[in-house]
Amino acid sequence: MGGVPRSAQAALLVAILALAACATAPKPVAAPPAPPPLDASYDWHVLLVAPFGSVLKDVPLTLHEVLLFRDEARSASAADELECYAVDGTRPHFVARPLSEYLLCFKQDRLSRIEATVRLPIDEATQIFADACGLWMKSGQAAEACTGSDGGIAYSGHLDSEPDGAETQMSVQLDAPEHAPASEPAPERAPAPERP
Repeated sequence: MGGVPRSAQAALLVAILALAACATAPKPVAAPPAPPPLDASYDWHVLLVAPFGSVLKDVPLTLHEVLLFRDEARSASAADELECYAVDGTRPHFVARPLSEYLLCFKQDRLSRIEATVRLPIDEATQIFADACGLWMKSGQAAEACTGSDGGIAYSGHLDSEPDGAETQMSVQLDAPEHAPASEPAPERAPAPERP
């Protein structure tokens, strides 16, 4: 590099090396975007259209009674004491889809159990179930058995093991807390009159 001062050559060399270092430096990897929050209908609480223990006539839906047939092995179970009703009209949405089945079951005229089923595309069912279960379990991760309780209400969810064509079913059962009122409270007794 005749005619160019040595200090300029050195400066040019430093600049070239700096540019080369920038070009080959690893670029920081951006964190993957956070998944969008789950639709509110993933929470099983959307299935509670009336508090457990509510009297049948106070449920704010039009209902019709359904007959459930159970096998002999379960004939002596407490489930046989339940009278179940299906909803006429609009049902709640669950996991961002309309319910295919929705039953409100009453024991001694009080809401005691809710059973709900939703049809899911088979290729998305496992992820939808895992997302919902993770939310219910408050762990962010699904457990194999999605059962637990919240506020005394027992919940249990599962995917059907036998898909029907391109769909499968996700079922959820909610059971009333053991301490839910089973009957009207007894009237208070008047205090006994004092003896003279």
